[in-house]
Amino acid sequence: MKHLAYLAFGLLGLVWGTNFIFMKCAAALITPGQIVLLRVLFGFLPILLLALSSGSLRWRHLRHGHHFLVMALLATAVYYYAFARGTSLLLSSVAGTLSGAIPLFTFVCSFLFLRQEPLNRRTAGGVFFGFLGVLLIAHPWQAAASAIDPEGVWYMVAGSLSVGSSFVYAKRFLSKLEIAAVALSTYQIGIALAVIAVLTDLQGITRIADDWRAFVGVSLGLGLLGTGLAYILYYLIVQRLGAIAASAVTYMPPVVALVIGYFLVDEPLNGVDLLAMAVILGGVYLLQTGRPQAPGANSCATVPAVLRFPGRGSTIMRLPCQKAPHRTTEDPTRRPQGPLPAASDRRWR
Repeated sequence: MKHLAYLAFGLLGLVWGTNFIFMKCAAALITPGQIVLLRVLFGFLPILLLALSSGSLRWRHLRHGHHFLVMALLATAVYYYAFARGTSLLLSSVAGTLSGAIPLFTFVCSFLFLRQEPLNRRTAGGVFFGFLGVLLIAHPWQAAASAIDPEGVWYMVAGSLSVGSSFVYAKRFLSKLEIAAVALSTYQIGIALAVIAVLTDLQGITRIADDWRAFVGVSLGLGLLGTGLAYILYYLIVQRLGAIAASAVTYMPPVVALVIGYFLVDEPLNGVDLLAMAVILGGVYLLQTGRPQAPGANSCATVPAVLRFPGRGSTIMRLPCQKAPHRTTEDPTRRPQGPLPAASDRRWR
C-alpha cells in the first residue's frame, strides 16, 4: 500500500505546484476574492461527500464552532485570498517560489507561541536562509527598478504567516478534541465558504466563463483538485508514510511552479530567482533536519543478550537493532495494593 502513498505524494506536489498558474490565469478575468470563492466552493463538495460517507460529522462538534471559525479564517479565507492577491501581482513562478517559505513561518509561530520547537544552530540557520531567500526575490533595495512588485511579495508573506499560525492554533486547541481530520476540514472550509460568500463582491464574476481554460483552472484545478483532492491526498500520506514524510511535500510546489512558468507560459527566469528558491528550500531542509525526532516504533536500540555456549560458559553481547524491552523499577519495600491477606496467611506472595 506504500506505493499508493508515494503516488499520492507526487500527485499532491504536482497539484499544489499548478495552483499558481491557475490563479494567475483567473486573475485576468475576476478579482482575487472571486477566485477564492469559486475555489472554496468547488473544493468543499468532495470533502463534504467524503465526510458524509464516512459518518465523521457529529452535532456535538458544534460546541467547538469558535475554533472552527478561527481555522476557517487563518487556514482558508485569509490564506487563500493573500495567495490569490499576491499571485495576481507577481509571476506565477515567483509566487510559487515564495510559497516554499510556509514551513519557516510555521516554525517561527511554533517557537513563539508553543515553545516546542528547538532553537539550535541548524534551525536558526534554516530561518535565516529562508528569509534571506524571500529578500532575494523581493530585493526591496531595488524596488524602483525591479520587475517584482513588493506588494505581491508581502501578500505572499502574509498568506504564509496566516497558514503557519493556523498550524499552531490547531496544535494548541484542536488536536485534543479527537475529531476526525476530514470532519475538521469540512467544518473549516464550510464556514470559510459562508464568510467568503458574504464578503465577496459578485459583480463581474461571470466573466470567468468567457475563457473556458480559466474556468476549468479555477473549478477543477484550484477547487476539486487543489483544495478537495489535496486534503484527501495529504491525509492519506500522513496515514501511510507519517507526518515527517508528508511535510517533505512542501519542497515540490516551488519547483513545479517554476518549471510551469518558464516552459509553458514563457515567464522570464534569472539566476537570482533560482538562487532564491535554492536558499528557501535549503532553509526548510535545515529546519526539518534540526528538529529532534521522537523515538518511535522504528527506533533502533542495542540491548544486552546472554549467549550460552555448551561447555564454555556464558558471554554477554550487545545485539544491534532490537527493540529495547520495557522495564519498570519495582520498589522491594513497597507493600502490594489491594486487600490485606487473611490472618491465617500473612505471607506476601
